[in-house]
Amino acid sequence: MRELNVAVVQMAPALTKMEDNVGRMSESVARIATEQPVDIIVFPELSVTGYEGGARFAQMAQRVPGAVTNILGQHASDFGVHVLIGMAIKEDVETVLYNGAVLIGPDGDVVGDYRKIHLPAEERLVFRPGFRIKPFETEIGVLGVMTGWDLAFPEVARSLMLGGAEIILLPAAWQAQEADLWRTLLVARAYENDIFIAAANRVGEEPSYVFAGQSAVLSPAGQVLAALEDPEEGYEEGYVVVRLDLDEVRHRREESQIMLARQPGSYRSIVKKY
Repeated sequence: MRELNVAVVQMAPALTKMEDNVGRMSESVARIATEQPVDIIVFPELSVTGYEGGARFAQMAQRVPGAVTNILGQHASDFGVHVLIGMAIKEDVETVLYNGAVLIGPDGDVVGDYRKIHLPAEERLVFRPGFRIKPFETEIGVLGVMTGWDLAFPEVARSLMLGGAEIILLPAAWQAQEADLWRTLLVARAYENDIFIAAANRVGEEPSYVFAGQSAVLSPAGQVLAALEDPEEGYEEGYVVVRLDLDEVRHRREESQIMLARQPGSYRSIVKKY
C-alpha cells in the first residue's frame, strides 16, 4: 500500500492581518504534526491575507519564494511535512498578481505553485488568471492543485487526473449561501475522475461574504471520508486528518471503467470559447 496522511485545515483568516495569519498557520502545522502522523497539511484559499483584500492585495502579495514561504517552510522542515498555503502571488512586475496556492516540501523548499484559473468578477479586478494545469510529482504521490471556483469547472479536475494526479488538493473560500453546491461538486469531481479530493474551505465573515467551511476529504468513489460541518452550531475552525491508500485510485479506475469509457474524439466543442 502507498499510504498518505492528509490534513485539511478550516480556519478564518483575519483580513489584511498577514503576520497573525501566518503565525496561526505555523501553530497549526506544529499542533497537527505533533498530535499524529501527517504527510501534507492543506490550508484554505488566500489564508495568508484574507479574501476581500481589493486594492490592498498590491501591498500584501508576496513573491515565491519569499518571506511567507520561508517562515512556513521552516515549520514544514521542522516537522517533515508538505504544506499547501493559499496566498496572493506577486510577479517581478509589481502590478501582476495571482490568486495562488504554494506547495512547500518537507525540506522547507517550494515545490511549486498553482495560479487560480477561473476568477469570479470581483477577483478579476485584482488578479490575473493562471493558465497552467500540471500536477506535482512528490515522494508521497502525484498531487494536483486547484483553487476555489475552479471546482465548478470540470475541465480542471479532469486535466489534473489525465496528468497523473492521484489526489486533488483544494484550498477554497466558498460562500455559505452556496454550501449545498460546494458539497455536490466535491462529490461529482471525485466520482467522475476516480480521485481523492482534500478540500480546505475557510470559515468566518468579511464585509461582503460569509464563508461555508464544510472542509472535507473524499474517496475516488465520491464518498465523504471525513468532514468539518455543523450548521446547527455555526461554521467553526478545526481540522481533520485522514489516512488514504493511493493504490485505491488504480483499483477504483479498474472497477468503474470511467476512464476507459471516455470518448475524447466526441468532446472537441469543450475547448471552443463562445
